[in-house]
Amino acid sequence: MSSDSPPDTVNPILTYGETTAPPDEPSSTVTSSYNASPSPVSTPPSTSLSWPPDGKLTLDWIYNLMSVFDWASRNLPPVNFPSVLPVSVFDSLVLTASKILHKEPNCVRIDDVDSDSMVVVVGDLHGQLHDTLFLLRDAGFPSENRVFVFNGDYVDRGAWGLETFLLLLAWKVFLPHRVYLLRGNHESKYCTSVYGFEKEVLIKYGDKGKHVYRKCLGCFEGLPLATIIAGNVYTAHGGLFRSIPATPSKRSKKKNRRISLTPEINPFSLGSLEELSKARRSVLDPPWEGQNLIPGDVLWSDPSMSPGLSPNTERGIGLLWGPDCTEEFLKKFNLKLIIRSHEGPDAREKRPGFAGMDEGYTIDHTVETGKLITLFSAPDYPQFQATVERYNNKGAYVVLKPPEFNNPEFHSFEAILPRPKVQAYYDYEEVIDSDEELDLASMVTTPSDIIVST
Repeated sequence: MSSDSPPDTVNPILTYGETTAPPDEPSSTVTSSYNASPSPVSTPPSTSLSWPPDGKLTLDWIYNLMSVFDWASRNLPPVNFPSVLPVSVFDSLVLTASKILHKEPNCVRIDDVDSDSMVVVVGDLHGQLHDTLFLLRDAGFPSENRVFVFNGDYVDRGAWGLETFLLLLAWKVFLPHRVYLLRGNHESKYCTSVYGFEKEVLIKYGDKGKHVYRKCLGCFEGLPLATIIAGNVYTAHGGLFRSIPATPSKRSKKKNRRISLTPEINPFSLGSLEELSKARRSVLDPPWEGQNLIPGDVLWSDPSMSPGLSPNTERGIGLLWGPDCTEEFLKKFNLKLIIRSHEGPDAREKRPGFAGMDEGYTIDHTVETGKLITLFSAPDYPQFQATVERYNNKGAYVVLKPPEFNNPEFHSFEAILPRPKVQAYYDYEEVIDSDEELDLASMVTTPSDIIVST
C-alpha cells in the first residue's frame, strides 16, 4: 500500500472533491469541497486496538487507528473509549513518542528536503478530530517526500482532543523525521484544566484517567517550540520572543553566602535562535516571570500593527511585536517567512487592524525581507459556542514547495458537518476566554504537580 494512498475505511462517510490551484500565483489559495452523509457508520472497522509485538508501527496500523477513532466518535459513548484504546496501548504509544520528542531540540531544523519534497504546515486543531482526518487526507498523508509540521494546540475546546493528539503521536512514531509536533499554549496544565482536556481524559478513562492525564502532560513537556524549514521558514505556535541577558551572580567574601542579582530584562530586544535553543521547555506551564520567559513568549505572543516589542497585556503573558520586529528577525537570521498560529476567529474579532480568520489564515506583516502569516486549521471554531451566531470560519493549511520552500500555497477547507453529538467538557458559557488575561496565580507549579518523564 502506498503511503500516499488512503484506505477506503478512513472517514468512510465522506466523499472528497478535487482541489485545483490557480497557476503561477505567488501565494495561491485552494478551497477543498466535500459532501458528508448524516448517517453514522454502523459497522466498526476493527476490534480493540493492540500494540504491535515488535513495537514498530505500520501504515496499516495508523490507518486502522484513524478508522477506529472516527467510528468510535460516532457510535460509542466516551466512557467506552478504553474498549477502543486500552490503557496499555496508550502507555506504549505515549512512552515511545515521548522518548522521541524529548530528544529533539527546542528549535528543530528541517533541512533534509529536496526537489521531490513538500512541507505541509498545520495550525490549531483543538480536538476537532473529523476536521483533522479530512485535512490529512486532503493534504496527503505524511510520507518520505511529504513532511508535516504541526504548530500546536491539539487539545481543548473540541470534544476529541485525546484522539487528535494520540493520532498525531502515532504518525510521529511511524515517521519521526517527517512529522514534527510543536507545542501550543494549550499543551499545558493550566489550559487543559480550564478548557476541557483534563475532564475529557478523566471521563474517557475513568479510574485510569488521572494516570492518562499525567502521562499526556509529561509528553507535552517534550514537544519542541519551533522549527526552521529549509533555512528559510520559521514556525512556532505564538511567534517571536525576547532576549534575556544573563547576569552573573556575585559571591560575598563570607563562605557559603551568595548574592544573586535580578536579571535586567529589556522587553524591546528580540531574542536569538541561540537563546531559544537554551531555554528550558520542560515546564508544565511556561513562566510569565523570571529568567525562563522564552517558552512563554514563543507559545503566547501575538503580532501587532504598532512597532516594537511590548508586554501582551491582553493575555497576561508573552509579547506583542510589530512589523519592524518581523523584519529584524527575518533579516537577522536569513529567513523569508514566519508561520505562526494561536489566533482563531474569536481572537481576531477583538484585534482591530487585523484581518479576520474567515479563510483559516491571514497575512499579518508584509515587510522588505518577507512575510508573517497566521494559520488556523480548526474550521467552524469553536465547536461549542455560547452565541447562536457562529463564526463559520474555514480552516487552512499551508503547502511549501521547492526549491526555496518559502512561497506559501494556502489550502482552505470547511468543517465536516454535522459533528457527532457530544457534551462539552468545559463550561464554554462561563469560562474566561484564553485570549483574555489569565489567572496567573493558578499557573504556579507545586511539588505535587511535578512529572518525572520516563
